[in-house]
Amino acid sequence: MKHLLYLGSERLDAWRWEAGRLAGPASFAATRAGVDAFLDYLAHHHPGAPALLLADVVEEDFQRLLLPHVGGKAGRNLLERRLLQQYRETPYRQATIQGRAEEGRRDDIVLCSALTNPALLQPWTEALELLKTPLAGVYSVPLLGEELADRLGVGREHEHLLLVTQQSAGVRQSYFHKGCLKFSRLTLAADREGTAVNAGVETARTQQFLVSVRLLERGEQLHSVMIAQDQELERWSGQCENGPETVYHFIPLGIAAGLAGIGLPSEDAPLADPMFLELLVRTRPASHYKLGEEGRYFRLWRVRRALMASSAAVAICALMWVTGNLWAYVGAQDDGERLNREAAGYDASYRVSMSDMPPSLAPTANMKAAVTIERLLATQAPAPIDMMGMLSAALDKVPQVQVVRLDWRVAADGLPATASGGGTNGADAGAVPIPARVLGIPSKPPQTLRVEAEVALMSNNARGIVDSMNTFAQELARNPKLTVAIERTVLDISPGAKLSGSTAAAGGKPAQFVLNLSLAP
Repeated sequence: MKHLLYLGSERLDAWRWEAGRLAGPASFAATRAGVDAFLDYLAHHHPGAPALLLADVVEEDFQRLLLPHVGGKAGRNLLERRLLQQYRETPYRQATIQGRAEEGRRDDIVLCSALTNPALLQPWTEALELLKTPLAGVYSVPLLGEELADRLGVGREHEHLLLVTQQSAGVRQSYFHKGCLKFSRLTLAADREGTAVNAGVETARTQQFLVSVRLLERGEQLHSVMIAQDQELERWSGQCENGPETVYHFIPLGIAAGLAGIGLPSEDAPLADPMFLELLVRTRPASHYKLGEEGRYFRLWRVRRALMASSAAVAICALMWVTGNLWAYVGAQDDGERLNREAAGYDASYRVSMSDMPPSLAPTANMKAAVTIERLLATQAPAPIDMMGMLSAALDKVPQVQVVRLDWRVAADGLPATASGGGTNGADAGAVPIPARVLGIPSKPPQTLRVEAEVALMSNNARGIVDSMNTFAQELARNPKLTVAIERTVLDISPGAKLSGSTAAAGGKPAQFVLNLSLAP
């Protein structure tokens, strides 16, 4: 819902845009009583809805300027200064660049316009602000006429066009050159004696003014497009005659609205006010005249709408997420019930099959346990192959070391190390059963390997013998899971030992040493 306000010099017509159609109007005189009635009207008809104010007043001035072509911020500042010099007494001013001059330094062609009497708008804008009604913009009928001329297809068709429309404020004449507004004037529909305006005389006056200000050269043809109700067009057609410099085109108001893609509130609408209002609400251009503090409630309204839209989007996403989860939950519940039914069917089939089978020597549970133990023994039973591989790799690195004797054992937590293959026959009365931990159930047990080795003779080289032992021990210790401890060295080099004799090996025997290796599971 939107408020569409049509402002003339004598009154304000308030329309409502509801469900894509115009409703109203409610008219208010430009008096204190009229403003009070307007406040009551807003208070009872959606005061929070945005309002669009369309001005159609005599006090709207148009000036054409040539300004140096300057871009960016400097160009905007130049336009602002020129506007302030031209229209110092009103905040409702604007400038539009309509192209560049074809000769000389190619200056910018600028159309400046302003509502020169802001007092006409002030009571109505203050009323809107009092009720915190968001004011979306202040618009001008002549500036909106560019869009109308373009939709009618006459804006670019005729180089010199005079668009004449009849509104509640009077008869509006807007001159367009190549589709761009250059000048506009509003005349009363009747003079002081009540005589209706003569359309032909007013067109001639406007044409004479255009020639005087060099907007129209003598001899150039002006096309005047007259838009009004059928009865008014019949009267105007009797007052207007085509000539060498003036050509008249008469378009009924209903046909003009149809060509512009606009629907009138009623087919017998006598004035063009609703046509311009609907054109405004359907095109929604930016405010022709900038709003200062008067537009703050509209900015807050847009922020509130954005927050509401984002909240709605978040709520929709959350709803979709919850719906998806519920759908997945229902699907998972159905799948679970289906699997339970299948499992129950399999159990029933199993019991039926087992009932037909002869009695087994062992219960099924014992057979399953035996298979499980067999698989554990196959994968986790201790074997010396791992430690033998590590020992072989170290012997390859230190060839002067030779193995004399190996003692491999398996130890379980809290039990002494047990030699592989040790123990007596399990059938004997005093046999001790091997613990399951030693057999690798439920996990691999730690293993130990006692290595008795000797170093080949090195004539008169005791240091080399010791280094060979140390190198061999270090090679074994490179394995991260293997712990190496030296039980007996090749030479007794402890601080309390006595050194005597020669460096040659006694009796020509190799130097022997003992290592204890531990492999963590």
